[in-house]
Amino acid sequence: MFSFWVSVAFWAGLSSQVPLLETRQNDKASRPLQFSSDGNFKIAIFEDLHFGENAWSFGPAQDKKTVKVMSDVLDKAKPDFVVLNGDLITGENAFLENASFVLDQIVQPMLDRNLPWSSTYGNHDYQFNLSGSDILAREGKWVNSRTQKMVSGDVGVSNYYLPVYASDCTKDSCAPELLLWFFDSRGGFKYLQKDSSGNQVGNPNWVDESVVSWFKSTNSDLVNKHKKNITSLAFVHIPPDASRAVQAKGIDPAKEPGINQDNPLSRQSEGWCSDGTNKDTCSYGGQDKAFMQAVTATPGMLAVFSGHDHGNSWCYKWSGAVNGLSVEGTGVNLCFGQRSGYGGYGNWIRGSRQLFLTRDNLSKGVVDTSIRLESGDVVGSVTLNSTYGQDQYPVTPDQRT
Repeated sequence: MFSFWVSVAFWAGLSSQVPLLETRQNDKASRPLQFSSDGNFKIAIFEDLHFGENAWSFGPAQDKKTVKVMSDVLDKAKPDFVVLNGDLITGENAFLENASFVLDQIVQPMLDRNLPWSSTYGNHDYQFNLSGSDILAREGKWVNSRTQKMVSGDVGVSNYYLPVYASDCTKDSCAPELLLWFFDSRGGFKYLQKDSSGNQVGNPNWVDESVVSWFKSTNSDLVNKHKKNITSLAFVHIPPDASRAVQAKGIDPAKEPGINQDNPLSRQSEGWCSDGTNKDTCSYGGQDKAFMQAVTATPGMLAVFSGHDHGNSWCYKWSGAVNGLSVEGTGVNLCFGQRSGYGGYGNWIRGSRQLFLTRDNLSKGVVDTSIRLESGDVVGSVTLNSTYGQDQYPVTPDQRT
């Protein structure tokens, strides 16, 4: 109880000292996403930032370090677009009263560089004292934010898609060159809800089936409208069970470079029973099967990017049958990024996965990607193409900070 009031007082004091961030930016931040005139589009992914942790002690110093990581990466990588892939805030230590200040810190590096961004929300963004809906409302104050809620109901807040157009195109004149799909894997706890025993109510930790239905129907509508399949990438905080299955099969550090320290990794539906209850007796409920089926059945879906497991940063081409998995892969790449924040568990070096996209490569189903570390080093440079998983690459070192 003491830490609660100290936290509220601390953050309330800081909030009164910090001016409101500018809510208006120029046309660059608000116009539709587009490739450059030479056909390039670069994305920086930050994940597991965990701002607002332990505000009464070491938390503020951690957050300053995380802001520096983000700023340094953005200055060196110079992306066109930023994805915040879940666990923006350590919601166990944050409250509705301070969340706006915490989010102001998170987005300032993008505002300073007038960059557009989008978020998915993670399990730590959904806590008894913190609502994903309130995070979304705060994000909505900036035109730079593209985060949206396209699916109604209690199925997660950050379910939506964004089209990316050619430089000479608008949404009214031609088909998108690329679709970016954002899925909310939820988790954590229901906002201000307790059961009859006074315990916090768990929030399902998988992409809801109604969201999967929305994805399938929306993608079908887009295909019918534009009379072609559109290349797609997906972002979701908690990885699907397929990521755990391919990890158990084996991650080759020379063919799937990246650290692989969270083994076995934590997946969607972890800790839930098949009947939808989260009892200690169940390890995995299988509710993410519909999401996996939809991803593999979507023509043009090249990769799914996740966070959540701080000690993993590899990509794996999911093809064919995998032991223990009822869904067969169709060549979709399952990727982790690099843990970006100084909050949360583990001391792996912080960084950001970079996606280097070109219209020409995407037309061939090819994505170039690497990890830019806070040290300035670039590791794990790979080409996600038809031979990924067979080609040899330098091994990514397991660095700590």
